[in-house]
Amino acid sequence: MKLVVTIVGRDQVGIVAMVSGILAKQRVNIMNVNQNIMDGFFNMVMIAEMPDDAEIRLKDLQEMLRKKGEECGLEIKVQHQEIFQVMHSI
Repeated sequence: MKLVVTIVGRDQVGIVAMVSGILAKQRVNIMNVNQNIMDGFFNMVMIAEMPDDAEIRLKDLQEMLRKKGEECGLEIKVQHQEIFQVMHSI
């Protein structure tokens, strides 16, 4: 299943390492990354792929990254790519 991961917040050291580390532990492959920093604000969108036989459910991965983001002062969202496409095609 393809996922869209978005991260927004004040720039700080280790954001990419933290998110990619969590995804790697769950065997989620990062396929594309687009990021920028403007006026101290970090913004990143990742396209990733979760294996069909993943040990973690999407809902649990979403919650895990949301909580970790809160701890770091970031907003991290994970959406199924199809939902993301429908939401942004209207």
